[in-house]
Amino acid sequence: MQKISRDQAMKYEFDYRHEPLLRVRQGESFIIETEDAGSGLVRSTDVAPHIMDFPTRNFEPPKGNPIGGPVYIEGASRGDLLEVTIEKLIVDDQGFTNIRPGSGPLGDSYKWSAFQNPFVHIIKHLPGPSGTTRDGKGVFNDTITWDLAPMIGTIGVAPDREVETSAVGQGPWGGNLDVRDVKEGTRVYINSYHEGGLLYIGDVHASQGDTEFYGTADETRGDTTLSVRVIKNKTIPFLRLEKADSIISLYSFRPLENAVESAIVNLMEWMVEEYDISEHDAYMHVCINPEFRVNVYQMVRLGRLQYTAGAEIPKKYLQT
Repeated sequence: MQKISRDQAMKYEFDYRHEPLLRVRQGESFIIETEDAGSGLVRSTDVAPHIMDFPTRNFEPPKGNPIGGPVYIEGASRGDLLEVTIEKLIVDDQGFTNIRPGSGPLGDSYKWSAFQNPFVHIIKHLPGPSGTTRDGKGVFNDTITWDLAPMIGTIGVAPDREVETSAVGQGPWGGNLDVRDVKEGTRVYINSYHEGGLLYIGDVHASQGDTEFYGTADETRGDTTLSVRVIKNKTIPFLRLEKADSIISLYSFRPLENAVESAIVNLMEWMVEEYDISEHDAYMHVCINPEFRVNVYQMVRLGRLQYTAGAEIPKKYLQT
């Protein structure tokens, strides 16, 4: 199986000028080994006093969320849609979370003054029933554990004309979206702007709560197995997700209510155009259906980073 190794997955830009690291056929499985969001520099709590002095921070914006790619998909062209299937996602045996002085929503709070100091915590990952961390446990300390929920935080393609960073870049081409539903078994739909699509993956999290409130989830290395299919001559307003039992329309914008509204309207458009739901019924679903959900995936105060929301509806309501 073709693979991008971890030492190769260290780009910090979505850039159409990068030479492809892999060329794959449609439906061919391949692996991207990703480094953690801290570029592998946070492997113990000893680095806490130095987290503001990392060499990756000597840039504007700082270099974060290294990505592996681009991957050239045979048959993909500008104006096509990529269907990216996440086949398997195994995370490292540890991850980290950290707080940087002055960052996050409480970074300048007098009441929560403890969060003004540098902080690093290593989270242990234990294998689960599969024998891997795909379904393992996260151990925060002796009393706090949870089920791991591996996900890809940064996924996208080379944008049409611009170069965007893996730290704060976002758009209909993807980017740093931190969506917990970009996980094993999900199909991610992304527009293609160049020949070959030019797909990038990085910023794997072993787990993340909604909003990723202070900006650093359970950041970890990951081994991601993927495959891609090309849907010819089709574009969408923003990324879409298809899970086993539901579909999700994503949108990134600030303020948050604008992201939510656009995600909902785009979900309605998807329902009408591809599932033959009437406009009237789609509008009713997103207001009165108790199983319709809006997920606030990312709401992090970081430079020009936008907030990412997802409008979700179960597939059982799309059967006509």
